[in-house]
Amino acid sequence: MRPFLHSLLVLLAVAASAPAFASTVISRSFHSEALGRDWNYTIYLPTGYRQDGARIPVLYLLHGNNGDANDWLTQGHLQSAADALIERKDIPPVVIVMPQGGTDWYVDRKEKMETAFFNDLLPEIEARYAVSTQRGGRMIGGVSMGGFGALRYSLTQPELFCGALLLSPAIYPNEPPRASAARHVGVFGERQFDPRIWHDLNYPAQWDRYMSRPYRLPMFIAAGDDDLAIQADASTLYTHLRLAGNPAALRIIDGGHTWDVWSALLPAALKYTLGCVKPPALEHPSNQRP
Repeated sequence: MRPFLHSLLVLLAVAASAPAFASTVISRSFHSEALGRDWNYTIYLPTGYRQDGARIPVLYLLHGNNGDANDWLTQGHLQSAADALIERKDIPPVVIVMPQGGTDWYVDRKEKMETAFFNDLLPEIEARYAVSTQRGGRMIGGVSMGGFGALRYSLTQPELFCGALLLSPAIYPNEPPRASAARHVGVFGERQFDPRIWHDLNYPAQWDRYMSRPYRLPMFIAAGDDDLAIQADASTLYTHLRLAGNPAALRIIDGGHTWDVWSALLPAALKYTLGCVKPPALEHPSNQRP
């Protein structure tokens, strides 16, 4: 067979096997009133997404300290993981939003990052994209510092999310280790780390209020076995949740506090977390947030 003809046949075979529409990743910015500046985010739109279509589930993913929203894609291989899970029907088509968090730990300290998330980002996404405006189609997740933020949001606003994923969450129920970035980023204290501020904002302070409310979020919690303090605290959180009757899953795999671990965990995390999505009547694009 001639080389040209062989190459043409290969290209035709690849084209025939490719989906008619591919997933899309877009970087955008909008003005945040709470931050007083433009705020960037990256968004994954699944294969077949249509702006004028029915609203589909949405997952918000928070990156780690001094990381970048695009780490989920470049190091976590999120796009290929989500594409494969959707193609196999392991998860429903989902929009995934990844905001830039800098070193703010997703709380209202250096900037009003927590207020910006709820008052600015969620309305922006729900107005611009055909995503769910209901609790049963909205999820939250994070890695390391983002795990701290995702757990805090889960416990303080459980009426807004149906599930959560926490990858190596930097939640330290006592205090962060001396080497933790939490002690040095100027969030939990003005000039130096203040343990009172840490404890006020960390998850144990939100626990009783969360448990007194009717909402429960299934939580996927995972870490590497060499990430000693974090995997121990992740296991403790899992135990507390299960003893309280809160659905949760725990995965400890080989590795440290790295994207090799988080990338390996991401498919299982997505599958578990999207499991909270109920197949409701399709939401009309004009529906408003509750």
